[in-house]
Amino acid sequence: MSDPSMAAEFAPPRADCVADSAGGLTFQIADWGRPGLDGGPDAALVLVRRGADPGPEGEVRLPLAPTEDGRLQAALPSTVPLREGRWEVHMARGEAETQRLAPGLNDLRSLVDRKPGPSTSPLAVRIPYPTKHGNLSLRSWRRAPHAEAGELRVEGGGLAVRGRLYRVEHPAEWLAGAVAEARFRSEPSRVWTGRLEIDGGSGADGSEFSFALPLAELADGWKGGEEAWDLWLRPADPDAAPARLARILDDVPDKKEIFTYPAQPVAAPHGAAKAGPYYTVNNDLAVRVESA
Repeated sequence: MSDPSMAAEFAPPRADCVADSAGGLTFQIADWGRPGLDGGPDAALVLVRRGADPGPEGEVRLPLAPTEDGRLQAALPSTVPLREGRWEVHMARGEAETQRLAPGLNDLRSLVDRKPGPSTSPLAVRIPYPTKHGNLSLRSWRRAPHAEAGELRVEGGGLAVRGRLYRVEHPAEWLAGAVAEARFRSEPSRVWTGRLEIDGGSGADGSEFSFALPLAELADGWKGGEEAWDLWLRPADPDAAPARLARILDDVPDKKEIFTYPAQPVAAPHGAAKAGPYYTVNNDLAVRVESA
């Protein structure tokens, strides 16, 4: 019969995560009483970007320090740059081989309906999540400007989108001459362009926008199979960066299989087709045209 104490000893240490509204995270090693988890000046939490080449941009080390209750704690402030992608969470101590950490308790309440304050610095979003193998990882985004998708309505052959613009100095001015764009992923020269409406009602700060996309217009050149169109906002200033439409300001790291929307039948020159919105693996907003 296996010894439960032996199994616990060889199980990966667990890390609790607490998120703050600015985009920072605090990690606490929950199994602080186990041998080898007593910290020390060389103890560190190590974030390794999945698929990245070894180098300074593919690894971030955060010192682990004891708290008053004896736990080990590391802080990842929003001001520490973390490239977009998925980051594995490890613990390192001295010359010993690093250990993957398992997910503990996540307190992500501050991420629900998060509304970042005015700033032009890149928007930092980090969401901890458990992998299918039971390890702790982070999903990271870093964007400026950023267009957060809000309510989506698919009806009458069209897609109605509402959203809010972040990380520009004067959102109302930026949006005043901007347009919505659907860019054909396989052929960037094919672009649908539409008018933006700005919410100028009572209490509005000029950062809210909406637009309507006739889905049939994306199917005009459809030749069968599956086609994807990525949604952007493009400002009037040719020197200003466009904003990708995405939904990242909450506590859901992967929306593709969770936020689903109905497709609408659309007329197409090469047979029956349907079109509808979806979130990509990066939580960016796109439209798919495919066989009905």
